[in-house]
Amino acid sequence: MKLVTGAIALAWAAGALAAAPSPDDLDSRALARGIFKELVEIDTSEATGSVTRAAEAMAARFRKAGFPAKDVLLVGDDPRKMNLVVRLRGLGYAKPILLMGHLDVVDARREDWHTDPFKLVVADGYYYGRGTQDMKDGDAIMVATLLRLQRERYRPPRDLVLLLTADEETSGANGIDWLVKHRRDLLDAEFALNHDGTGVDTDHGRPVAFNISVTEKVYADFELTVVNKGGHSSEPTADNAIYALAAALGRLEHHHFPFELNDAVRANYAQLLAGADPPRAAMLKGVLEVPPVPAAVARFDLEPVDYAQAHTTCVATRLSAGHANNALAQRATAIVNCRILPGHEPEAVRQEIVDVLADPRVQVAFIDDFGVRRETADSKHGLPVPVLRADLMRAAKRVAGQMWPGVPVIPVMSAAASDAAMLAPANIPVYGISGDADDLDDHRAHGQDERLAVASFDRGVDFYYYFLMALLGAGP
Repeated sequence: MKLVTGAIALAWAAGALAAAPSPDDLDSRALARGIFKELVEIDTSEATGSVTRAAEAMAARFRKAGFPAKDVLLVGDDPRKMNLVVRLRGLGYAKPILLMGHLDVVDARREDWHTDPFKLVVADGYYYGRGTQDMKDGDAIMVATLLRLQRERYRPPRDLVLLLTADEETSGANGIDWLVKHRRDLLDAEFALNHDGTGVDTDHGRPVAFNISVTEKVYADFELTVVNKGGHSSEPTADNAIYALAAALGRLEHHHFPFELNDAVRANYAQLLAGADPPRAAMLKGVLEVPPVPAAVARFDLEPVDYAQAHTTCVATRLSAGHANNALAQRATAIVNCRILPGHEPEAVRQEIVDVLADPRVQVAFIDDFGVRRETADSKHGLPVPVLRADLMRAAKRVAGQMWPGVPVIPVMSAAASDAAMLAPANIPVYGISGDADDLDDHRAHGQDERLAVASFDRGVDFYYYFLMALLGAGP
């Protein structure tokens, strides 16, 4: 068994993770950049792309690197949405670790961007392209890490199983949900590391927190519909579905779901309190009191990132209305996307939306994970908070402490949703972790001109390799 390379030992001994990278690190960065470019430039969006093309491209890299065919599998039912499962065989001293990521991306329209979203453009110190934040950066980093371990002929104490899945941005039906239902054997693992949705928070470039996601909000879509008789546009009346729907959405916009700090969020802010400037520290202290100080909560809620940690949120994301330019709309619909605090049921949120709208003309239906409209919402309790592993925290603190000295390593709740919850039926604990850094005021995932700093990507490549080696016991 190869325990540690000379380059690794030198890096650990000299603290080089916070300074100049080794030649092996530079080679790994270059490999990861090439994979990153290849992935971004393969359209894997729902509307126009193919996840299978990206999965096949990565599979070819693993086969070329010498991975046996039996350990590089493309599986799934949809020819456009095949999942890639790659196994780096270890010594079998413990159950495998899953390394999770998704290959699909949110749709991107060329006319909305300043660059081609499916070309990796480097400008002003950033990579621009769809998936640069969510999450082809992480896919490239995980692929490059396994290829580096293979090149170094490292045999880990346990198998490492990479999952690059489809459908995370839609239903999950052909991705992790399919794997759980049809290829559970491929997921036999002690725990999973999810590269999606967490990392280093920076404030105008200054690192402030290293986050490990231990739970996340529950995803739910609702369809609001107004139907009436309409009429001729020259005779405006109350029978205009657009106006009724717009009024309803206005009421929802100004509604605030209750303030609540769960255990993960409370622990997060308790750790951030120590490093906060005096005004923010005073605010956080008031928020953490039981019951919280109302004035502190009011200030806390002004920051969108903070607000999302303490409230269920519901926001309109799509609109459709009308059948002719010269007619009053007979039907208007909106999709409202909610991110629900763990422990709360989507049906309770649906009922609260109905109460807030207070308009019997507006029907509120639930859209399930497969796009089926239902009168009531499915039950979803969210991702159970796993026991925080001592080995994982030790490895994260060791490597993050060298790369971002003094920055706290904090268990957090992700305000988004990922494939992690889909593994709950398989009883596999999931921890979200990466070394990618995003500025708190520059989150562009799913949006226009998505981007990631070049330096952030390089550091993310370094972090993941050394973190994984530390977790596996290869560090001194």
